[in-house]
Amino acid sequence: MKYFSLQNKQHVVSFEEAVVQGLAPDKGLYFPERIPAFDKAFLHDIVHKNDLDIAYAAIQPFVGEEIPEATLKQIIADTLSFPFPVEKVEGNVYSLELFHGPTLAFKDVGARFMAGCLGYFRRNDSRPVTVLVATSGDTGGAVANGFYNVPGVRVVILYPSGKVSTLQEKQLTTLNGNITALEIDGTFDDCQKMVKTAFLDEALQSHIMLTSANSINVARWLPQMFYYLLAYKQLSAAHPDIVFSVPSGNFGNICAGMMAAAMGLPVKHFVASTNVNDTVPRFMQTGAYTPGKATATLSNAMDVADPSNFIRILELFANSLPALKEKLTSISFNDKDTAATMEQVWKDYQYMLDPHGAVGYLGLKQYLQTAGPDTATAGVFLETAHPVKFADTAPASLQDKIVTPDRVQSLYDLEKQSVQLPAEYDALKQWLMAN
Repeated sequence: MKYFSLQNKQHVVSFEEAVVQGLAPDKGLYFPERIPAFDKAFLHDIVHKNDLDIAYAAIQPFVGEEIPEATLKQIIADTLSFPFPVEKVEGNVYSLELFHGPTLAFKDVGARFMAGCLGYFRRNDSRPVTVLVATSGDTGGAVANGFYNVPGVRVVILYPSGKVSTLQEKQLTTLNGNITALEIDGTFDDCQKMVKTAFLDEALQSHIMLTSANSINVARWLPQMFYYLLAYKQLSAAHPDIVFSVPSGNFGNICAGMMAAAMGLPVKHFVASTNVNDTVPRFMQTGAYTPGKATATLSNAMDVADPSNFIRILELFANSLPALKEKLTSISFNDKDTAATMEQVWKDYQYMLDPHGAVGYLGLKQYLQTAGPDTATAGVFLETAHPVKFADTAPASLQDKIVTPDRVQSLYDLEKQSVQLPAEYDALKQWLMAN
């Protein structure tokens, strides 16, 4: 499989080049030259297949022959080393729990898959590489864990000061070793802009080898297709139609789901549920893409005003808004709605939501109400992080009811270690050149 830049379709690279470069030299995101199709027999028999074979069938066409079959299967096995259960919450509404990995967030999948790919591609290269990543909360911890102690790789994580939860910050700042956390006096959009600027700086690139582990990287973005296939496996026998509601910030997760659908996975509809950072919901209504400045919310991993991956969604639909509207609805919700939903769902169903899952639940319920009753349809919202990651900002009535996993408790006792920088690219460049 070859990949082209969405800024210049004449710029074409291999999967390896797309993974190692992260971002095209012209600042474009990489996109596959063609969209493969699932075999109909594979989808028909998916309930009888194991998770590793399902994931291999999804990702192998995008990797091609660049990673040997045995190696790719081992990378997948390391990636999917924890469960992805679908839990019934009420009626035909289900939660796809993506928080059972090492950092209790859905981004463990993309981070571990990318770490495996990059480790293979750099197996014979003695030059050190710096993985530069911006995080609004969960990406940083997942990337830090996935790349911890990978030989020849150092990870530099930019995160907005005061805008991640206590546990998220502990996961970012306590591993040390080959992991460095840069605490930026700004927003996630500032962090993301600084990272993107670094990839366009030829002087910096001549000094250090950089790659990105944000969802702009194809090896972070594409393996998220696995979620949707594994949910379909669990539900398709009882529900021939599935609607997915995805808490959406940088739009990589939902874009992967829409890629799986483009390959033939039967999905009735997608709902991109956002917080008050509503650039995409407004675009879907008006056709005008007008990002503002990011606003801090309870669902902080979605505090993104200019989502990088939305351009990939537009490419999937040939930049046709009418075609996109047939498959996607986007709805925004505020913190008051989010907190009230967390309390109500616990009261009514004894199911604990995190703020992101609550936004996904709200979007799903609103869409299903608009679409009308249909018992054949399963509504699935993605619960993207364990509630304990947001225990300090959860409604007071819920805080003492959130279960803390044993492996998390020890993190709170570790000392935070971060480097504070202003939200200025020159400060980042100076630090990278000196370190």
